[in-house]
Amino acid sequence: MFLKKLLKIFCLSLPLIYLVPINGQLVSGPMIGYVEHRTAKIWCESKPGAEIQLFYWPADSIKSRSKAYRSIQNNLGFQTFTFDLVGLEPGIAYQYEIQDQKKKSIPGGSGTFSTQTLWKWRIPSPDFSFLAGSCYYGNETAYDRPGKPYGAESNIFQSMAQEESYFMLWLGDNYYTREADYYSEWGLWDRASNSRANPKLQPLLKKMGHVGTWDDHDFGPNNEGVAFPLREESREVFTSYFPNPGAGYRGEGIYTKLTYYDADLFLLDNRTWRSSDSMRDSIDGKPNPEKKMIGSQQMEWLKNALLNSYQPFKIIINGSQSLNQHSNKDCWMHYPVEINELLEFIQIHQIRGVIFLSGDKHNSEIIKLDRAGTYPLYDITLSSLTAGSSKLNAAELANPQRVNQILLKKTTMVKFPFRVQPKIESLKWK
Repeated sequence: MFLKKLLKIFCLSLPLIYLVPINGQLVSGPMIGYVEHRTAKIWCESKPGAEIQLFYWPADSIKSRSKAYRSIQNNLGFQTFTFDLVGLEPGIAYQYEIQDQKKKSIPGGSGTFSTQTLWKWRIPSPDFSFLAGSCYYGNETAYDRPGKPYGAESNIFQSMAQEESYFMLWLGDNYYTREADYYSEWGLWDRASNSRANPKLQPLLKKMGHVGTWDDHDFGPNNEGVAFPLREESREVFTSYFPNPGAGYRGEGIYTKLTYYDADLFLLDNRTWRSSDSMRDSIDGKPNPEKKMIGSQQMEWLKNALLNSYQPFKIIINGSQSLNQHSNKDCWMHYPVEINELLEFIQIHQIRGVIFLSGDKHNSEIIKLDRAGTYPLYDITLSSLTAGSSKLNAAELANPQRVNQILLKKTTMVKFPFRVQPKIESLKWK
């Protein structure tokens, strides 16, 4: 039996206006985070010192109102809240409201969400859709490069907010640090806060859930990795703006796994342990074992997490492309010992249903990796949201791995419907 999944991908360049807080208390949000069967997370940023609480209840029973648990990150004049809503029931619509210290509703601070249906052993897995994209650049003239603005308009977020999708998956470069931000902890906080406060983004934040991973520009400088001196501070900023259900192990990295119905998502951290891109791929004709993108700790986690996944769909999310053997740009294939270790592991253990998603490239495309004796792997690259598109050179256009029928040569908004066998042995694109 075929399962229908709809991956809605938005790659539309459209202007950013950065302004004052959206109301007297909130700077940005509320944003729905990861929603499970019986729990949910809701995030917001407030003015420093603001005292706020969140209350929630089943949409048909305000008398069953509960107060959410809250955690606060307060650093250098930036204050974010993550509210944990617990004791929910599966498949139920809920309402929530953020109140100030006087127990008055904060304008713009209310919304709705629905928990995941408890389907396993009961009914077929519900169909669902999600949005995905990368490279959100918001112009700020004083700190941008001179000349034509690098970022485009952000009307795309208003279009995305009209979609009836379950969540938005941010694939990295979710905000762009600048030269004035790189080596300042305050600068890293300010850039994330500035980007998240875009008024055109707010309707999308509260329309659906949001989860994500990072890439170089929301980690630090361009192409940076293990050598970046503020990587611990950058992790604190990222986890304060993306309340994923987990973030690495023992305070290192941001990798995590989460589940939506019959799909497991493995969000990789391609920066914390990353060797320099300039390190040679091979030495004396042999792949260089010192060159790593995700590191041994994360690789061990990923292997075991894949083996422990019983969902038919296993989506590996990486800020960088993973499978493009013909890329002369940022790609996991330039870390040959590591990527080949993973691919060999997937084949030896006959792990079914693996798909890769990636961002970064400022072009959207699908890369197909054929494998002898088993099903092909696909890497779906979705970029960019507002950072413009890059020109494809002749070698990229002639890449034999590209699924050319779906090549996006222009910045536009598209939807990719597809049908997938439960074991993902075939992939039919329309």
